[in-house]
Amino acid sequence: MATQSIKLLDSKAIQRALDRIAKAIALRNGPNTPIVLVGIQRRGVHLAKRLGQWLGKHWKKTIPVGSLDVGMHRDDLAQRLPPNMYPTVIPDDITDKTVILVDDVLFKGRTVRAAMDALNDFGRPQCIQLAVLIDRGHRELPIRADFVGRQVTTAPADRVNVRMREEDQEEGVTLESNGLAS
Repeated sequence: MATQSIKLLDSKAIQRALDRIAKAIALRNGPNTPIVLVGIQRRGVHLAKRLGQWLGKHWKKTIPVGSLDVGMHRDDLAQRLPPNMYPTVIPDDITDKTVILVDDVLFKGRTVRAAMDALNDFGRPQCIQLAVLIDRGHRELPIRADFVGRQVTTAPADRVNVRMREEDQEEGVTLESNGLAS
């Protein structure tokens, strides 16, 4: 069966989704909540920076934004090639702060579990919240996003591709599907 590509979000739709996520974060946390945004490498970092800019303008203060590589914390290391490593930069002590993990796609939940394990190396957050651009379901772990840009119905074999202008020189989200989505 031929694979078809379906455009889910263009650049403007990504920005609208991020605006909704940022507003929901602001509503839930308020300007006095000590927040640190941490983007999961790679595209989650770009999303976290954009959310940090929005919240910074809204609250009229600088929001710390960092990056987290979870490659060495994955539970499938023995089954994969050695991971490419990307910088981890946690900009602030996260102890007793609200850490908002940011990722592009939430699928099985294993990357988020690895991110929570990796955060333990940097302190003990008061609270961890999760913001994702796309939630495609099919969880293998009891993990859910607090803030979602868009829910997408997919089949397990489908692929969601997120492209960010900061990394890919173009922007959009596509679903590569064999037509068997449930």
